[in-house]
Amino acid sequence: MHVTHVMVGFSGQLLTDLDRLLPANSVMVIEEPEISAIRDVPALLAGHPCVASFVTAPTQAEGAPERLVEAIERPAQVSSVLPSTEYGVVGASALAQAWGLPGAGLAAATVLRDKARLRTVAAGAGIPQPDWILADGPEDLSAFRQRHGGRCVLKPTTLQASIGVQRLSESADSAQAWAISAGADEVERRARYAAGGRILVEQWLTGSEVSVECLVHEGQVGFFNVTAKTVQDGRFPVEMAHVAPAPLSPELADRLRMSVEELIGATQFRTGVLHSEWIIEAGVPHLVECAGRLPGDYIDQLLDFAYGGSLVARLLEVLAGGKTEAPAAEQGAAIRFLGASPGRVSAVTGVDQAREQPGVLRVAMTVDVGDVIAPITDSNKRCGYVIARGADGAAAAVLADEVARGIQIQVDGT
Repeated sequence: MHVTHVMVGFSGQLLTDLDRLLPANSVMVIEEPEISAIRDVPALLAGHPCVASFVTAPTQAEGAPERLVEAIERPAQVSSVLPSTEYGVVGASALAQAWGLPGAGLAAATVLRDKARLRTVAAGAGIPQPDWILADGPEDLSAFRQRHGGRCVLKPTTLQASIGVQRLSESADSAQAWAISAGADEVERRARYAAGGRILVEQWLTGSEVSVECLVHEGQVGFFNVTAKTVQDGRFPVEMAHVAPAPLSPELADRLRMSVEELIGATQFRTGVLHSEWIIEAGVPHLVECAGRLPGDYIDQLLDFAYGGSLVARLLEVLAGGKTEAPAAEQGAAIRFLGASPGRVSAVTGVDQAREQPGVLRVAMTVDVGDVIAPITDSNKRCGYVIARGADGAAAAVLADEVARGIQIQVDGT
């Protein structure tokens, strides 16, 4: 057993990639004891030949990352530490820094893991972003709304997957909205001792939404992509579609690249992967948030389809101390997530036909007959997805939308 890579936090999707890219018995996986027990991580690791060992340790002790460093003995041949989840970003950076390996840097990782800290750093660098406050209760929320026409965005500062994120219109009740966001949690992935956090209230910006995925080597951008995204209408702005590469003008793409470079400088991010989100209002990119990890929602797979090669392989090259190329996209790829009315599923039709459509790369369902569908208030409550490809991003999006419409999820009473 020769451990060359350490993965902080369990991710089955990332391990599947590493199974293809790394030798057997080369990866150490570290996870919180509580989360390991809840998810039965040892059983989930059994089908991954790249895994050499599994260790439980305080990966989410973001306020005291030295606890993780003290708990893990440095493998003699380790060359890279990967954050596989949002909650492993600080821990992975702490280990990499302590072991003298390339990484984001602990200071940058700490900023990226707290949306309010990121807002403060971005403001200091003059990066455009919405007006915002850290709120202590519904009274602060109400006061902010009065200054912004009754509308705002409410979000926990340290959660992921749109959990607890709300867009409040003029008619929303501040006390009720506060209770939803303040009570939000992710018990299957967030350790109880690390739960909680503050609540951010932001100006509700309008405009097209994009994310930028890039690989960074010693503060310099190599691989660079812009993904267009569509969020659900209404109170809960859950992401429902992504298109890569986004159909943008060269001028806007250049402006986004400049914005990302400013963000890298402001956070002092060193080496790794960044997934930042932006709203384009009046032609100007405004920062929404930024993560120091691989993108979720299968965006990394869209990039593999669009650009060829593997984003994870490129990340491994960067973490090994090398630079990555900046290829042009060869085609477009898009994902369309599926939803349905709340209720008990009585039938699901059109899935087999969808899989047979030319250009469809993958169709997956997360609900079946008998399941109860809840309203889509976060990313975990979507019902499945379609991934398609096309000559460019726009063509891929048209196909993904068309195929998704052919899948019918019927619930009792509809």
